[in-house]
Parts: sequence; structure tokens; C-alpha cells
Amino acid sequence: MNKSAENELNILTDRYPALSVCRDDIEAAYRLIEECYLNKGKLLAAGNGGSAADAEHIVGELMKGFKLSRTVSPEYREKLIMAEPEMGEVLAKNLQGTLPAIALDGHPALSTAYMNDCEPLLCFAQQVNGYGTENDVFLGISTSGNSKNILYAAVAAKAKGMKVVGLTGQKHSRLAELSDVCISVPDTETYRIQELHLPVYHCICLMLEHRFFEE
Repeated sequence: MNKSAENELNILTDRYPALSVCRDDIEAAYRLIEECYLNKGKLLAAGNGGSAADAEHIVGELMKGFKLSRTVSPEYREKLIMAEPEMGEVLAKNLQGTLPAIALDGHPALSTAYMNDCEPLLCFAQQVNGYGTENDVFLGISTSGNSKNILYAAVAAKAKGMKVVGLTGQKHSRLAELSDVCISVPDTETYRIQELHLPVYHCICLMLEHRFFEE
């Protein structure tokens, strides 16, 4: 872990002392996702309600610049301009480096078709089945840690050879049992758990950005 990534973890625990109990698990989750990206994998994230919004939020931080500009590589810039000089120049100036991530709640046509035709609780699992590969990570977000559609997706991910990261509340849960790493924030009230989830995943996204895009 580089110094900038470690510094983000220190900032997190300084600002949110209650999350100090999760520090080792946050670092372990970061390392799993770091390895995923080093191996050309991607992150698949899912949640329900506010946790679905968190999954979308995480994808937004990974798929574009967060704090860093993430300019494209000189090699890609050259290929863009060679493909079409005028538009290629615009693309080269504005595209940003990405860490591939997909929020599984964001495909309403697929989701509603599968829920209508098949088994509603397996909607996320079906997408893990379709998108998931051995180098990927599934991030399941559940304040209870017992949301059935998240658990089914976690099992599908494990069967694919993927790593599973859980983001839950304080109570022991089935998701914690299925996860390679589970970050269980120290609260039991749903909205308070969600309030602690945000700084946790912001920290992980910042750590990853420093790792892959810091010059």
C-alpha cells in the first residue's frame, strides 16, 4: 500500500474514530479490490434501497476522476487522434482513466424481465452469472447483512471464483459468513449504518485512485 493510500486510511479513522475497529477489514477489502484491478478484473456492486444508491455512488467514484484528473495514457491519446484527428483530440483532452465497475441495480429492462420471467430474488445473481469472471470482486452492501438477493449474488460470485466483499452493520450476518472480507461498521440502526458506509467506501475509492492514477 503506497503512502497516499495509507494516509487516506489514517484520515478516515481520525475523522471517524468509531471506524477504527474496521480499519483492518477496510485495508483487507482494499487489497482484494487492488488485486482485482491488477489482474484486469472489475467490481460488481449491489444493494437495495439506500444501499443501491451507494452501489451507484461507488461506481461513479471508480469510473471517472475522484480527486485526481486521471488523464489518459500517451499511447491511448495517440490512438484516439489517429482514429479521427478532430474528435480524437477532444476525446484525448476529456476522457479520464477508469477502474471498471458495474452497479447491478442499474439495468431496469434486464432486471424487470428476469424478475417477471424467473425468480425475483436472483436478479443480482443472474447478473453476476453473466458479468462475473474469476478476477472480479463482488461487493454486497446490506445494512442487515441478510438481504436474500445479495446473499444469492454472493454465492453465485463464489462459484465463479470471484472474491466477495461485504459491507454491513455491526450484527453478525450471513453475508459476513459468505464474504472473503466483511466490513461491519459499528452500528445497528439502518440509517446510521448507511451514514458510516459512505466514508468507508469513499476511503477505499480514494485509496484505489492513489494506487492506480497518482503520478
